[in-house]
Amino acid sequence: MSVFTSSGLSLTPSTITSGSTGATGSQGPQGPQGPIGLTGPKGDPGLQGPAGPQGPKGDTGATGPTGPAGPKGDAGATGPAGPTGPAGPAGPASTKGDTGATGPAGPAGPKGDTGPAGPVGPKGDTGATGPTGPAGPKGDTGQAGSTGPDGTTGPQGSKGDTGPTGPAGPKGDTGLTGSAGPTGPVGPKGDTGAIGPAGPKGDTGATGSAGPVGPKGDTGLTGPTGPKGDTGATGPTGPTGPAGPAGATGPTGPIGLTGPTGPTGLRGVKGDTGPAGPAGPAGQNGKDGKDGAQGPA
Repeated sequence: MSVFTSSGLSLTPSTITSGSTGATGSQGPQGPQGPIGLTGPKGDPGLQGPAGPQGPKGDTGATGPTGPAGPKGDAGATGPAGPTGPAGPAGPASTKGDTGATGPAGPAGPKGDTGPAGPVGPKGDTGATGPTGPAGPKGDTGQAGSTGPDGTTGPQGSKGDTGPTGPAGPKGDTGLTGSAGPTGPVGPKGDTGAIGPAGPKGDTGATGSAGPVGPKGDTGLTGPTGPKGDTGATGPTGPTGPAGPAGATGPTGPIGLTGPTGPTGLRGVKGDTGPAGPAGPAGQNGKDGKDGAQGPA
């Protein structure tokens, strides 16, 4: 069978060869959407996946109010005493309790014999000055002292009254002024006058310094100890000891489902007032006030 081409060539099947692939044509327009298919059957549940990593620990919630104390249960019957166990190791020494009240003093025992003198104790502190003792009796009048030196010349006495005028004598010649004569000797010492009356009593003199404290006397022997007083009342129970250390934290459990939100907690108590702030700077001095009205004379 021969195939004639448009040019008139005759081609036999043995001469027909495949042509090259043509270029890809452009994409045609999108066809209309088909109808929604029927829902397929529900598939089997998938295998549970591995647990996710543990989330961070949530914040600790506020402590709820303390519930009322339950009623005290009845005391159980006392069981039989068990055998005494071996003594445990000595615990740490507890703190010394407060000194109990001093019991009443026992009756004084009979006086013991005086023991030998003990050594002289150290010198005690100087005691306070005692009150001034009463004034002693007035002493006898002392002997009269020797006469003191002559006193200084007293002031000139007042001018005496003028005497009657004598008859005028004849006027004599004026004589020459004579030289002053020598001072006469001191006259003999006069007799000592009588002792005058005693003067008033003088003021009491200042208290003299205290004399040294005398040595301390010997200490007497201690008397025998009186009988033991009655046991005092039991003191109050001491405060509760400190809480023991917290136990080790257990492993964190799996995170639970989130619970419903709880009711809003009570409002906390008001905190203590903070410390006072620093003092502010000093204010400026005020203006001088006006002078007040003059008071009455």
